[in-house]
Amino acid sequence: MTQLLRINSSSRLDGSHSAAIADTFEAGFRAKHPGCRVITRNVADGSIPFIAQKTIEGFYAPQDNLPDDLKAATALSDALVAEIQGSDTLLFAVPIYNFSIPAALKAWIDQIMRIGHTFSMDETGFKGLVKARRAVIVCAYGSEGYLPEEPFAAANFLEPYLKFLLAFLGIETVDFIRLQGTATATPDAFAVRLEAARAEAKRAA
Repeated sequence: MTQLLRINSSSRLDGSHSAAIADTFEAGFRAKHPGCRVITRNVADGSIPFIAQKTIEGFYAPQDNLPDDLKAATALSDALVAEIQGSDTLLFAVPIYNFSIPAALKAWIDQIMRIGHTFSMDETGFKGLVKARRAVIVCAYGSEGYLPEEPFAAANFLEPYLKFLLAFLGIETVDFIRLQGTATATPDAFAVRLEAARAEAKRAA
């Protein structure tokens, strides 16, 4: 069964522009893959804690004989990794917060970056182990000028970080759908941009 893993990271649980565009992509994906499974993680709801010392200890302890306390400490990570490894496509709805990704999304990332599970390392270097072949990232920017060759592009740490990270994990295709000026554009200009982003999401699905 085709599976889509969707990660919402906006603190706006209602009225999120990145989530609205992701909704369009998800609807198109469901239409293209009847009967598909969609898993949604709203990481900004507090369900993903920051990584703790016990969790890190569990990551690096011998996995064939983990004590109960380390099993408990890595249980959430195990579940999140299983969701990724069972998915064909990853969909991220990501607003830019202070030039980078939301802390809630970073908390999720820290739980799924696991040697021997999502990447490996040996004398030849690193290798991504994630089975998903594609990731689609919907980016919402409150102001403008963040895109390549625009005046504020150097302040955009969201896109290069996620592009590198997902490639590191072995995902071959990373596509971005961008919406700028969510807080600064005039209503008419924003309506045009929003419709263009939705149309792009439909095509990408």
